[in-house]
Amino acid sequence: MRISENQAQKNRQKVVAKASRLFREGGFDGISVNDLMKAAGFTHGGFYNHFESKGALAGEALDYAFRQMDGVRERMPTLDEFATSYLSEEARNAPGSTCPAAALAGEVARQPDAIKSVFADGVERMISSVENLLPKTPSGRAEAVDVVCRMLGAMVLARAMPASSSLGRELLTTATERCRKSAVSSNRPRRGGSGPRGQD
Repeated sequence: MRISENQAQKNRQKVVAKASRLFREGGFDGISVNDLMKAAGFTHGGFYNHFESKGALAGEALDYAFRQMDGVRERMPTLDEFATSYLSEEARNAPGSTCPAAALAGEVARQPDAIKSVFADGVERMISSVENLLPKTPSGRAEAVDVVCRMLGAMVLARAMPASSSLGRELLTTATERCRKSAVSSNRPRRGGSGPRGQD
């Protein structure tokens, strides 16, 4: 039976959302198209009705994941709160629902430029949102880049450690403390914002 255009779009978005989680959990090559479609509740044959290739889906799923995180950051009123949430043990143990930059940086480095561009845009928005939580100074951009690199690096390394590793916890704790120091004079609502609006 032929489905409506509206239903087809809903089905497509369901596949993108499921792929965004599964790719973050297992990498772009960690799940087949067949298994991905099955996980989304569809048959393999329907994949090419929506996407030209797995790579095309990967780009859309990556963008979807970054935009999810854009929304999470918008609900974080201070840098202190954002860094604490980002570098938590809960986030460490939930790559499928947290920052795609920390989950997929190594994978994206081996992908075509189209996917790298999606990644770069997402990281740029992350830097901009962190800068917006810092005092407005000439060095604000550089400070935001430093904070983002610190957070991403700590999370990537912590996830590469055994769950029982004290070093993994130390990495997250130290990075959180350092980010809090950057947040000391910026622990206030986002400039031009209206304060907290909820939570991911």
